[in-house]
Amino acid sequence: MPPQPDLIGRFITLEGPDGSGKTTQADSVARRLRAAGHAVRLVREPGGTAVGERIRELLLGRRELAIAPVTDALLFNAARAQLVAEVIRPALAAGEPVLCVRFADSTLAYQGYGEGVDLDLLRRLAAISTGGLTPDLTILLDVSPEVGLRRRSRGRPSGVTRFEAERDLAFHARVRAGFLALAAAEPERWRMIDASRARAEVAAAIVALVEEALSRPSRSPR
Repeated sequence: MPPQPDLIGRFITLEGPDGSGKTTQADSVARRLRAAGHAVRLVREPGGTAVGERIRELLLGRRELAIAPVTDALLFNAARAQLVAEVIRPALAAGEPVLCVRFADSTLAYQGYGEGVDLDLLRRLAAISTGGLTPDLTILLDVSPEVGLRRRSRGRPSGVTRFEAERDLAFHARVRAGFLALAAAEPERWRMIDASRARAEVAAAIVALVEEALSRPSRSPR
């Protein structure tokens, strides 16, 4: 692999169970940060590139397909590798902050804790797909499975994704427990917000955390 340029921009990820409001909050927070003068690049997983969007359609939209958990993990990592190479690393190298809705931690939570794929295997896959890139800050929007799934069913009356259709409440409880375990294992990187609070309160809390991260000196090259 050729030498990678120094990544001087901040890389911030939003994580959380289904229905925690990640996409809605990311859009709101990006608008606020841009209004404050921060040239934030907003991306999501899976997707964000032509290749990633095709993989997204396969992963989320084809409910008739029986996809094995390890296949899910491989597909998510394929989309991630393209997003990192095509969008995230170039933006960070140019000094642009990147706000990403879901990243490698989601694969650990969903395919690892939720579906039982070996965590060490998933970490090795993530190291390959990201080239060792880790976020400067990961914000966990925490919400109970009951509240999260109720929100999703109200917010998307046209239908649910394959993951929501095929997984029961116990699966989503395992995913949430996985996120909490990941956050507890790396407290220096993770910050948790109670996403059951009012939407405006959650947005303000995210903005405060992101602005604090943007004000810190750049980390060592990664």
